[in-house]
Amino acid sequence: MVTLLKSDEPDQSQYPAPGMDHSPLGRKRGIAVRLYEGDLYWGQTVAKPLRFDKLAAASHTRVLIAGGGPSVFLPKAGETKIPEGLRELAEVARKETYEICRPLIVGDANAIRDALRITALDLEINSISAVKDARFQFGTLDVYDLKNVDMAKLQYGKVSAMSGHAAFEAIEKVIELARKKEIDATVTGPINKESINLAGHHYSGHTEIYAHFTHTQDFTMMLAHENLRVVHVSTHVSLKEACERVKKDRVLKVIKLAYEACRKIGIADPRIGVAGLNPHAGESGMFGREEIEEIIPAIEEAKALKINADGPIPPDSLFSKAKGGLYDIVVAMYHDQGHIPLKVVGFNWNEEKQKWDSISGVNITLGLPIIRSSVDHGTAFGKAGKGTASELSLVHAIEYAVKMTRE
Repeated sequence: MVTLLKSDEPDQSQYPAPGMDHSPLGRKRGIAVRLYEGDLYWGQTVAKPLRFDKLAAASHTRVLIAGGGPSVFLPKAGETKIPEGLRELAEVARKETYEICRPLIVGDANAIRDALRITALDLEINSISAVKDARFQFGTLDVYDLKNVDMAKLQYGKVSAMSGHAAFEAIEKVIELARKKEIDATVTGPINKESINLAGHHYSGHTEIYAHFTHTQDFTMMLAHENLRVVHVSTHVSLKEACERVKKDRVLKVIKLAYEACRKIGIADPRIGVAGLNPHAGESGMFGREEIEEIIPAIEEAKALKINADGPIPPDSLFSKAKGGLYDIVVAMYHDQGHIPLKVVGFNWNEEKQKWDSISGVNITLGLPIIRSSVDHGTAFGKAGKGTASELSLVHAIEYAVKMTRE
């Protein structure tokens, strides 16, 4: 079975694992270890890549409980018991969530049960139809059950109208609960836009769904990874239309939203870097006049409102400056101008191991009357039903939502 060791137990170092930081600090943090194909694990060659949260199904492990997360240790000689699942591991990874908020899942309870089966997590499900019936107890998943998935028809990793409709209804329900003030904030996972539209719900993404059901006209998307934050003048439109949307009033509104967002997370006087639209921010009109006619007037008006806005700044250098700390937030003119830099720093591909080392980042919709944060990645159909997707972005999204409720 999985044995849990507290970080102060003296025998931690008896069980070194490949890639482990064996220093006292490393053991205290509990640096996570992953085993890959070809690695030696207790004298045996690993046949396929293994994440620490899947080792229970394949090996004999000890798990260290520590502040930074679980770490895998080799077993003592002679230990041959097969782990019974990953409830303890889940408790390590998720207990912090219950310490900062009272989480409630909105969706289909049977789908959640199947997720527990796939991940080998021994957690209890409390299926409810009203928020007041939630227990909010560590070790129990409270699920506001919409009963909208036919498990006999569900195919993981496939586009379907049923799944799209189920996802849409979950979004609609959390918006309803938030507007009724039954919940304080909403956090969304990724959705497949093709499935949503196949089900008859014609929206380009979460942001537009939230705007529709909250009757919000002025809104934008903010992405965040550590100290790098980006808001967008436009998002899910063609590049041609994105250029056409760079108008003074819209740029000014997004600068204001960026200012308000930073204030909500505790930045008293945010420094806002505004990107140009064209190469070299237009080079004084040589490569386009949008900076002169639309962006600069918006920045000047923002400054008149005592907002610390700077620009237009050439986009090829702006994000490096923001990442280094010169700006608290960046105003990007279109979707990819803002998304690419964020994902370059938050998403890290390991070519040698043919996998993502990390997928991190948070998506927040600004301008809404309710709080909405989200993961900053897609549905990853290639991982669907395998229990191998990273939870890091979702953890950060929850933390960001909690932070925004406290301002």
